[in-house]
Amino acid sequence: QVQLVESGGGLVQPGGSLRLSCAASGIIFSFTSMGWYRQAPGKERELVASIRNDGYTNYADSVKGRFFISRDNTKNTVYLQMNVLKPEDTAVYYCNRLSPRLTWGRGTQVTVSS
Repeated sequence: QVQLVESGGGLVQPGGSLRLSCAASGIIFSFTSMGWYRQAPGKERELVASIRNDGYTNYADSVKGRFFISRDNTKNTVYLQMNVLKPEDTAVYYCNRLSPRLTWGRGTQVTVSS
């Protein structure tokens, strides 16, 4: 059974940091390119960072230089280190396979506010 479980979200002040984790099961994780997505209230879900199975990473312009995606194939887990957080980063964050996408997990809420 395919499952994606995100964790690590919370409330943080502007300029702060958070590290998100996503544990995947039911897929051959080491062969899978993964992404972190986010959906803010009233907006469409967007891809913010991705990591291929060969480790190549890519970032949306809005997070480049602040967010860093990584993976641990031994733990079937993908991470998102988020630094210098801004109020506009507030959203529910999800992970998923880049293509084709799997059933979405519940996500983890990130709120950036003073």
